[in-house]
Amino acid sequence: MAAYKEPTFQERTALAEKARAKALTKLAAKPQMDEAEVARRKAAQEAREAAAAEKSAARKAAIEQAKADKQAAAEAAAEVAAEAAAQPVRTEADLKAERDAKYAARKARKK
Repeated sequence: MAAYKEPTFQERTALAEKARAKALTKLAAKPQMDEAEVARRKAAQEAREAAAAEKSAARKAAIEQAKADKQAAAEAAAEVAAEAAAQPVRTEADLKAERDAKYAARKARKK
């Protein structure tokens, strides 16, 4: 069995040149695309881009709507809190008087 022989620089460059020539030959032999096919692919790409842009716009609109809804909910909560703060605070004496009135009314109904 023969030992491995390291290729020389000239052999490597010649091999690379052959590979390059083979690739160029293969590329030149490739048939050119039909103009109708190119136009069809371009139209399909534009349609995909338009659909993606529409989807993106819809997503952005949904996000903006969600932000607006959240802001409205926060404003409503703030308004409810302001109304609750505006109501007079009931003291223990007021609560006791209210309970006593209910008790008296209940007792009066029983008689």
